[in-house]
Amino acid sequence: MSIQAINVRNQFKGKVREIIRGDVVSEIDVETPWGIVTSVITTRSVDDLNLVVGSEVVALVKSTEVSIAKL
Repeated sequence: MSIQAINVRNQFKGKVREIIRGDVVSEIDVETPWGIVTSVITTRSVDDLNLVVGSEVVALVKSTEVSIAKL
């Protein structure tokens, strides 16, 4: 998968540092050159993206929402 274009301006490339799994939602900490960015996404999305500690991702920040794209 590769992202060709996206309208979100605030993008932070990094690696998953920690995953705190919950039954419905999980907390994903992404280590970037500018610090840690934390996202709360569904646990189903964690599984669908096959996210594990060390996965290369892009944290997409829009307003108060932080989405995750796996690289």
